[in-house]
Amino acid sequence: MMKLIFFLLGTCIIISSCDIRRNDAQNASIANAGGKANIFTDTTTVQVIDSVYNFGKVTDGENVVYNYRFKNNGTKPLVISQATASCGCTVPEKPEEPIKPGETGFLKVVFNSKGRVGPVHKEVTVISNAYPAFPVLQLTGEVVSPNK
Repeated sequence: MMKLIFFLLGTCIIISSCDIRRNDAQNASIANAGGKANIFTDTTTVQVIDSVYNFGKVTDGENVVYNYRFKNNGTKPLVISQATASCGCTVPEKPEEPIKPGETGFLKVVFNSKGRVGPVHKEVTVISNAYPAFPVLQLTGEVVSPNK
């Protein structure tokens, strides 16, 4: 019984620490922008084609790779300055080049499921010159142990 209590307590601490790091990164980005969420003067509009991806079930240790799609619907190039995830197990890779008006871009996300058995809900925050801002991208699913 004590092992279960310690396990649950440890899990809660790990989960909450991931969220704290994400919030700190977001606050630092906004602070560096002078308190504004969007620091760009040449804004454009974006249509996010995929904002939620449910990967279903994967076995503990597998990597989940997904490319979120979005389209620049504006008249200026779309510049993504930063993409951050809610936890270190999820790594976003933003496009390095601006997305031209009318073009579709991709934001690659890799989720490492090792040691993450159970339901998964990860978020990716994107900072760009889009107005209104990118919605938070979501990655959901379930990680199962290898012997299930």
